[in-house]
Amino acid sequence: MSNETVRLTLDAEACIGVGQCELLEPNVFRLDDDENISVFVGEPQLPRDRAEIVVDKCPSGAIQIAGAP
Repeated sequence: MSNETVRLTLDAEACIGVGQCELLEPNVFRLDDDENISVFVGEPQLPRDRAEIVVDKCPSGAIQIAGAP
């Protein structure tokens, strides 16, 4: 795995509000109390290895690495 920094995208319509992303990366994601969906709270960037974990653990597939196939 590479440690290059990658940008993340978040599909708010696909998000089901489980909050796994916030548990894994609280400096990047927060579960919005009003909408009950995840939002970015910091720069939506992570080292690739950590980004891949967040993408893999998102139950709805709402989080993706920008530009990934």
